[in-house]
Amino acid sequence: MKKKNQEKLVHELTDFRAEDTWRVFRIMAEFVDSFESMHKTGPLVTVFGSARTAPDHPYYLDAVDIGKRLVEKGYGVLTGGGPGIMEAANKGAYENDGISIGLNIDLPEEQNPNPYQNKSLSFRYFFVRKVCFIKYSVAAVVYPGGFGTLDEFFESITLIQTNKINKIPVVLVGEKFWTPLLEWIKNGLTEAKMISPGDVNMYMLADNAEEAVDLLHAYHKKVLKDEVNPTKSNPKSAM
Repeated sequence: MKKKNQEKLVHELTDFRAEDTWRVFRIMAEFVDSFESMHKTGPLVTVFGSARTAPDHPYYLDAVDIGKRLVEKGYGVLTGGGPGIMEAANKGAYENDGISIGLNIDLPEEQNPNPYQNKSLSFRYFFVRKVCFIKYSVAAVVYPGGFGTLDEFFESITLIQTNKINKIPVVLVGEKFWTPLLEWIKNGLTEAKMISPGDVNMYMLADNAEEAVDLLHAYHKKVLKDEVNPTKSNPKSAM
């Protein structure tokens, strides 16, 4: 009986590995399709945030405002394409005749494409989607959110810290929400020498859409010495 169970396990593992080759082709196809669709989209700002934020929540309303303000400054808006903050930012850009892109992901819960996208891409693999968020962005704005949002924030600043992408402004919106985390980073990670003191300068904090857009636009004007130029400011991907 034990031998049969072992043989069954070996067979199942072998079957799983046999799928790896085809999985590689699916991954490659997602990279190729997304790169071809997005490489001419112009200067984009990625907006991260919770899919669970209700349409009447102050953060949702503020994210609608940031979508509008980004379009007015000449940026397009890039989100995960789902509900909540993603929908709000897409809505603000879409209703103001701007570029509004959603990178949708297949999930069992929460993720349904919002209707405010004039370009929509679908992804099976999280890591392919995450490459596209940063590869085609000249800035990232992060609203309050859960594990996924925190992952997107920390991955963005990790890529900047390790020089895997060009430096882009990362703006956190919502002082009350983010302050405890930022204090822990400053007083915990820095004091424990887990990060360098200057690493806390890789992100900025704003309390609303107006402050956030002013910060990232001022950053671009200072660094680039002119209006946003996607040729100069588009970060390269380590992948």
